[in-house]
Amino acid sequence: MPYAVDEFAFDLRQSVAPGHTWVSSGWTTVHAPPGSVCGVGGWFAPPYAAPDAGLAVELEADGHRIADGAAPGVAGVGLLHAGGTWQPGRIVRLGTYHRRHQGELLSFQVRSTLTPLYGQAGFVLEVEITNRAGREVTVALHPQADPGGPRRVPLGEWGWVPPEPGPKAASTGRWAWRAGDVTVELSHEGLRQDVPAGGTAVFALAVRAGAGSAPGRPRELAARSGAQTRRRLASALARVPRLSSDIPGLEPYWRGSLASGLVCLWDNPGFITSPFVATSGLDGGALCSYAWDTGGYAPHLLMLMLGEAGTDVLESLMKVDLTHHYALAPDGTGLGVPYAYSGWSLVTLATAVAAHHGLSPALVTQLHDLVEGLDARFTPAGALRDYGTQHNLLEMRGAGWEHVVASPNAERAWCLDRLAELSELSGARLPTGELRSRARDIRSAIARELWDESEGWFRCRYPDGHTELVQHVQAFDAMRNGACTPEMAGAMLSRLRDGSFLAPYGVSAVAADDRLHYELGDTDWSGGGAYTGEGPQLALALWERGEPSLGWEVMRRLLWMGRHFPYFPQEHYCDRPAAPPAGRRVNIVAGLAGAEAILTGAAGVRFQPDGGLVALPAALPDGGLELTGLVYREHTIDVSTVSGTVTVDGRPREAGEVIR
Repeated sequence: MPYAVDEFAFDLRQSVAPGHTWVSSGWTTVHAPPGSVCGVGGWFAPPYAAPDAGLAVELEADGHRIADGAAPGVAGVGLLHAGGTWQPGRIVRLGTYHRRHQGELLSFQVRSTLTPLYGQAGFVLEVEITNRAGREVTVALHPQADPGGPRRVPLGEWGWVPPEPGPKAASTGRWAWRAGDVTVELSHEGLRQDVPAGGTAVFALAVRAGAGSAPGRPRELAARSGAQTRRRLASALARVPRLSSDIPGLEPYWRGSLASGLVCLWDNPGFITSPFVATSGLDGGALCSYAWDTGGYAPHLLMLMLGEAGTDVLESLMKVDLTHHYALAPDGTGLGVPYAYSGWSLVTLATAVAAHHGLSPALVTQLHDLVEGLDARFTPAGALRDYGTQHNLLEMRGAGWEHVVASPNAERAWCLDRLAELSELSGARLPTGELRSRARDIRSAIARELWDESEGWFRCRYPDGHTELVQHVQAFDAMRNGACTPEMAGAMLSRLRDGSFLAPYGVSAVAADDRLHYELGDTDWSGGGAYTGEGPQLALALWERGEPSLGWEVMRRLLWMGRHFPYFPQEHYCDRPAAPPAGRRVNIVAGLAGAEAILTGAAGVRFQPDGGLVALPAALPDGGLELTGLVYREHTIDVSTVSGTVTVDGRPREAGEVIR
């Protein structure tokens, strides 16, 4: 049975990402400010952007005004925040007020539900007030809406940075504003009620932007959007298996990883694809699609979520001139600079598409030509390529993993082998012998020219001959893509220990004992933490190599994330359970890499480019897991690491048997 919306409920009291709680309908995304029970912050619904908008709600009970979001401490008088729950499509927050005024008790509970709208720009805030005073109380809401500087941003301009606000909107009526051609209005269903003892008053406010907003009372709008959320989630998860496990933390981690993918799917019909896979997007930033993280981190989970639309996503990315851009905006416009990993990411995604849906010979040929063109974009260095500076690579803040590097040169070799395989499977007429020969030459050159035997690690070579030895997690990607002999791999794997790459809460992008390059200001790629997709991908690489104990040693350090994030941020620390407090790091599609590693690594489910599937579940050190309801090419597959069994359409099959 597919997951239901309420199974993704996350207790916000456990969150370690203060100030970063957003919720999306797949059309509108809106911010719930920390410490507030009823407040609403900025929102985005492309092409509309209202980053500096706000809605505050002051309560009134028997003539006493009560402010929301009381400051911490004894002096903080007002409605007190008492926790809440996040789930796809809405945020519920709780508040309490319990004070005496001139000898009479005022006591009530407040429950607000914030629902981003689907099909139009805006949100609905429902406020339920339960009277605990033991007598009838007259309750009123006093909304204070600030539209900020809302503006219409062309879909081709939604890039990495969230849109800036426009000129301040001017009032055009009691609850209406205009800024240029953008109108904003607030509607409600009444703002005052008499509430008997033990009774509950329900209020509803809607804030909407743009002409032609669909009619409806606020609560009706919220109900319709909630129904769309359930429909979207059911569609995205219809093929994704349900996980059960006795391993502490594994189930919430699995669900948090899935949620990370769900919040990156957008349904706006004006976008180049629907669903559209955004790299991030919850706070309006990176509401664009990178080839790199879309294809590179969880291609099979993404195919399960997208279904046949996965081919559309691949084709949309192939339309971008990746020799000049790294991403596409929602309307298909190319954005950014060329990125060294784009070709590998496309081939990775295409290999997953081939497994789940098949690829035509024409598409394989087009993919080959695109990858060759991107390869030619970077300067030849013998059999290898010079990938330039951090501008095109990892964006470390110091010199290091630059120019002629083991990764992504190893990924080039992997791509050539996969293109040859896809050509043979599809009937495309690529020069498969030449492709495989070039792949062998690249791997030989990496070992010969970049491997430092005495250090047991790869060097990076600059054009002037200078070399850097950076203990970077990216080197394990070179290992995963076939650049290492068993001896080389053994030397590298010895660094997967505490005090080097491993820490209590994950993996460090730069090993802690690399004192030349390790730093704490850039947890993304320079140390003290890592990009969220890297830890799970390393665990998967280890499972793929036949190192299950080491794979689990990496994975178990990440399970805390499911308990402390409703969806996974772009990066996180590895020495403590937290994400950096500053910067634009709200959510990331590569959060799906955790579920990908569990499905294809821990559970041993391997999707084959020819459409077959092999499942080899193996015992895990700390317990077991069961995956039920995986839908693949019209088969329903269950896998258990507890019993080591595989079931296809209700019938037992041998582990390791090819399923077609």
